[in-house]
Amino acid sequence: MCGESILMKLKIIDAHLHFANESYFDEIAIAAGHENTAAHLEHCYDTLGIVHGIVMGNRTLNIKDHIYPKFLSYCIGLDNSVWNRYDWENNLILIEQHLQRRECVGIKLYPGYIHFYVSDDELTPLYKLAAKYNKPVAVHTGLTAMSGAYLKYSHPLVIDEAAAKFPNVQFVMCHLGEPWINDAVAVLCKNPNVAADLSGMLERKIPDMEQFLTKKKFYIDQMRGWLEYLNDYKRIMFGTDFPLANLGDYIEFVKAFIPPDEWNQVFYQSAVDIYHLKVE
Repeated sequence: MCGESILMKLKIIDAHLHFANESYFDEIAIAAGHENTAAHLEHCYDTLGIVHGIVMGNRTLNIKDHIYPKFLSYCIGLDNSVWNRYDWENNLILIEQHLQRRECVGIKLYPGYIHFYVSDDELTPLYKLAAKYNKPVAVHTGLTAMSGAYLKYSHPLVIDEAAAKFPNVQFVMCHLGEPWINDAVAVLCKNPNVAADLSGMLERKIPDMEQFLTKKKFYIDQMRGWLEYLNDYKRIMFGTDFPLANLGDYIEFVKAFIPPDEWNQVFYQSAVDIYHLKVE
């Protein structure tokens, strides 16, 4: 169940999703009212006016593992399956091969799940590659899905040092550092080379969205207030974390705290500009 089509359709880019043939994704897709298939995702995107999506990589560094449908781009991900400090030189060669592809629009890091700070000097060659190819570095920030992860590495304040050390690199705080929204906004205010996506704040299918929005009034008011404080929607992007959440629900949720006159910016234009997308 994709959700209802929008009468006055926004043009939307989903700047943060996951897409892989894995049983874990199959299960959470069902809980969100979806199927973890390309055909289902494309149908839902068409229904809801989502014209493009950016996959956050959860596969190997092998190019063959990153062939996606034409309506998807991807960030090459360095998660537990490929993070190897002892083979860093070889990994950098493989990462550069991805960055040379038009379909690859950035790099994705998973601090917290992997125990490192994004400001570590050993990442300097990676950031140089990102700057060379003018492609963003997306960083998991905020809560994690696993108890074995360490939040000290994924707190949004850790982005501040990396952004200051590498001002020519575009960083993206995934999930806006949720629940540390005020700290995330402070990092955004200080560092013009940091943007954020709004993914990962919902999960499963919401049975009654109107009731949910009423119940979460404090949370939504906080989101609206801090984003108004930032007052720079050009650095805020819509994202769903599919298949974690229902796509239609997520659109309705984000519309609840983004001013209507900024919908086109947040739902579409910011992702085009930040990830340098050429959407047909």
